[in-house]
Amino acid sequence: MKEKINLTMKEKPRQEQPYEKCLDRGPDVLTDAELLAVILRCGSRDLTSLELAGEILKRCPFEEGLLGIHHLSLEELQDIRGVGPVKAVQIKCIAELSKRMAAASAGKKLDFRDPESIASYYMELLRHEEQERLICAMLDTKNHFLGDVTVTIGTVNTSLISPRELFLEALAFHAVHLILIHNHPSGDAAPSREDITVTKRIARAGELLGITLLDHIIIGDRQYVSLLKEGLL
Repeated sequence: MKEKINLTMKEKPRQEQPYEKCLDRGPDVLTDAELLAVILRCGSRDLTSLELAGEILKRCPFEEGLLGIHHLSLEELQDIRGVGPVKAVQIKCIAELSKRMAAASAGKKLDFRDPESIASYYMELLRHEEQERLICAMLDTKNHFLGDVTVTIGTVNTSLISPRELFLEALAFHAVHLILIHNHPSGDAAPSREDITVTKRIARAGELLGITLLDHIIIGDRQYVSLLKEGLL
């Protein structure tokens, strides 16, 4: 019986080493595991960086691959043999960086009169969330962006919206227009009966304060619904 020989990454042929492969042919030819291996730089005593990357990418129980990293906590990453605090922080920072890069790219096209551009801007921020999160975007009389705040963080199936807290935030920003954005962790952006009821209640309350609710956009996994476009506001 032949003894198994484990080669380190440096001992493998150049074309099989992710770092060298990137230098020779560019990052776009690397697999997800190879990209992550380059970030990790080194593996563990028993695993090469590429093998360790593979273990990380299949660790999330319900979403394998790069998207699964968003759902793994620092503690869960450190439960993987070969991943210590430094590697865990590196991995989470890469995941956060990817979200911010996507948001920055979408931000260049952001138009608060266009539900699709609003959804694109908030998509990466919200679609990986495991709880419902309600964000209120504040606008002035000319629909210029004043800022946004997270008003509530609910449970997986209920968003606990407090109109009082929402309008206190709006008044603090001197906002005259609002747009609500929240996610459905299930990935299905279809509005629930509660979503519609609460939206209409907030719209009515805003009318009394001279603050107009322009839209409520629900974010799913690569999908969205605008209650305004659907005639539900």
